[in-house]
Amino acid sequence: MLGKVVLEEAYERPNMQEKSKHEASLYIAPNDRPRYMRQINDINQERLKLADAHGIGYTIISLTVLGIQGIADKAEAERVATETNNWVAEQIKNHRDRLGAFACLSMHDPAQAANELRRCVQELGFHGALLCSFQHAGPDGETYLFYDQPEYDEFWKALVELDVPLYIHPAAPTGVILEKLYAQRPALIGPPLSFANDVSLHTLGIISNGVFDRFPKLKIIIGHLGEHIPFDFWRIDHWFRDVKKPIANEEGRVMAQKSLYHYFKHNIWLTTSGHFSTPTLKYVVNEIGVDRVLFSVDYPYETTECGCNWWDHDKDAIVEAVGGVDNYYAIGRENAKKLLRLDKFHDSDA
Repeated sequence: MLGKVVLEEAYERPNMQEKSKHEASLYIAPNDRPRYMRQINDINQERLKLADAHGIGYTIISLTVLGIQGIADKAEAERVATETNNWVAEQIKNHRDRLGAFACLSMHDPAQAANELRRCVQELGFHGALLCSFQHAGPDGETYLFYDQPEYDEFWKALVELDVPLYIHPAAPTGVILEKLYAQRPALIGPPLSFANDVSLHTLGIISNGVFDRFPKLKIIIGHLGEHIPFDFWRIDHWFRDVKKPIANEEGRVMAQKSLYHYFKHNIWLTTSGHFSTPTLKYVVNEIGVDRVLFSVDYPYETTECGCNWWDHDKDAIVEAVGGVDNYYAIGRENAKKLLRLDKFHDSDA
């Protein structure tokens, strides 16, 4: 398929080789690390050559983990976010028919985050923002700022007014979480478990604490075909509705007003990033509808070859799984075009 849109595709900011080596040690097999080190530090050379070779028409790039969320000092986080957004805008400016970006943001101050988001969307032409889990804060970085509390409503309001989505991305466990949960279970760090736990906590917190009820037009994207949540839809919804909501009412607390299914069918989109399974895709489409699913790769943690070969070479099975060729193209690019209000791009109508 030509003109595919991908939107969980990472880059690293300049002069971060030692950090990249650390990330590679966690997520990349030893014999594959030279490829990763080369690709994470490239935006508009090899990335575009691979896109041409594998039918990707438009790539939305985002700062890799831990991103700005790993910077505990407020002033430094805000400065680095602005510098990085300016730098990446310069990197993609001559390839805007092929490349776009999600803003990176400091989340120490919701008002400042909202203003930087506005600048990135209105002045730099970015398509929204991507956050790498919670914001580290405090003198030792062990204060964790989540975004599902009312003090972040100013940020959510800006997203709605700009009509752009927020991509919630996981990050590696650090500090006390790493020490207590994963230090003796390193094989579970990343895609096997920790990433799903990470994003599920944010997503279900945003739902259960009423953020979507306060902002019913808010748009959120999560990757990896839903970070395990779709396979527990019935159980979570049952407990929210029949147990947790009555308890919240008894205690006078805010609780989600609608069903879990409602939010996944009206506010949340899932990508195929790093989850190239046709049976799993079929299940997700059956649960929440084809219009909520977006093709993506998760480059360079996964390879373009792996993601695109699945989509292209397993086409017949995917078409059957998702209910027809129109739905195949919807997931491959049309849903992203609608969600992100994309204009013409390379092979956008191929």
